[in-house]
Amino acid sequence: MNKQLMIYSSVVPVTRDQHGDLCFKSDNQFEFARSVNAVPLMLGEFQASAGEYAIVFAEAEGIPIPLVLFGITADSNFFVTEEGKWSGTYVPAFLRRWPFVFSSDATGETLTLCIDDTAPGFNREGRGERLFDAEGSPTTFTNRTMQFLHEYQMQDQLTRTFCKRLQELDLLQPVEARLELGAAGPRTLTGLRIVNREKLRALNPEHLTEFMRNDWMEPIYLHLSSLHALERLREKAVTALSGAN
Repeated sequence: MNKQLMIYSSVVPVTRDQHGDLCFKSDNQFEFARSVNAVPLMLGEFQASAGEYAIVFAEAEGIPIPLVLFGITADSNFFVTEEGKWSGTYVPAFLRRWPFVFSSDATGETLTLCIDDTAPGFNREGRGERLFDAEGSPTTFTNRTMQFLHEYQMQDQLTRTFCKRLQELDLLQPVEARLELGAAGPRTLTGLRIVNREKLRALNPEHLTEFMRNDWMEPIYLHLSSLHALERLREKAVTALSGAN
């Protein structure tokens, strides 16, 4: 999984010369996510997500990252309706960024605003929000978008620090989730990791203090409690598969 570009088809840098008259009008459609069964979740989103999605960990770029599960196969997402709407209460920030995203240089210090120019909301007929004003300066809409992306980058770094520490302390254990899908038979989700409760309880006082100081205990317990949502995912899978037959 390419963590950054999995939902982007054609990413191009935004420039005044190429996009000076470009506008964007959101239609609140999620067709772009229909074949995405999981996306990365930021640490600050655990509370909003734990009530309806299963939060698990999977390895990417050498460290575990939190994911929210939307489907049980590589190309299934049970939270996108037939009309392309999102049926969940909370939409993860990873999806809300689209069709905008930052690219970075090798050092990670220089960020460039990019767009997926295949997104249907882009137009040159004045519909929606302009990216640049008549003087060629970024509009309030573009500045708000960049602020959101900056906040996302900051949350991403905090999340990576958290996950790296879980890895260093060997707190994650591999698991397989076996889901019984009725007439469709069982399906097993592999490559998942969850926090090991026994190892968490065995943290020494120094590490426990570190986790408390960084407010990491709450997201850990939110992650563990969210695993009950695997049953909801199973139910959605059964409904979807029975409708397809």
